[in-house]
Amino acid sequence: MINYIWASMIIFSVISAFFSGTASELSTAIISSASDAVSLCIRLGGTICLWGGLMEIAEQAGLTGAVCKLLSPFLKIIFPKMDMKGQTARAISMNVTANLLGLGNAATPLGLEAMRRLQDENPSKEKASRDMIKFVVLNSAAFHLIPTTVAAMRQDYGSKNPFDIMPASWISSACALTVGLTAAIIFIKLSEGVKWKK
Repeated sequence: MINYIWASMIIFSVISAFFSGTASELSTAIISSASDAVSLCIRLGGTICLWGGLMEIAEQAGLTGAVCKLLSPFLKIIFPKMDMKGQTARAISMNVTANLLGLGNAATPLGLEAMRRLQDENPSKEKASRDMIKFVVLNSAAFHLIPTTVAAMRQDYGSKNPFDIMPASWISSACALTVGLTAAIIFIKLSEGVKWKK
């Protein structure tokens, strides 16, 4: 389905550019975007290698276990059937920690690692498990204790107090996380209810 949506958007853009006389601007944007995409892949690849290696070091040093133990009461509420001493819980704990510190670049590879471990435990490989769905919400609507990335961007644009958004960040991210997880749990329960009736 998503392929049809993307194809329709591309065709519509080309036709619109042709009739509005902005075909040259469209060509320039396509070339520029292609270059940006390659640069993004290289940067993301380097970040994944860096944080993947650091996570391996942290795991062997026992740091992931300590972080997981600290976050286990919270994670146990969201993932009641998960083994809090297992590798999956540790990967999720590191992802949550990176998000708490506002390190989006670090949270991405850690989230990919957590999702890979969740998929390994998933009995039905063709569809997402309940834990996978809840983790996507947990990662996407993460609570940011220190909005490091946003503060850095504010500082780059000349803000004198880049961290003065912290109270607003706490409230907005807490609300987003609460609503997201509540909605995910409700829809999971509704889905399971429909299957049970069938």
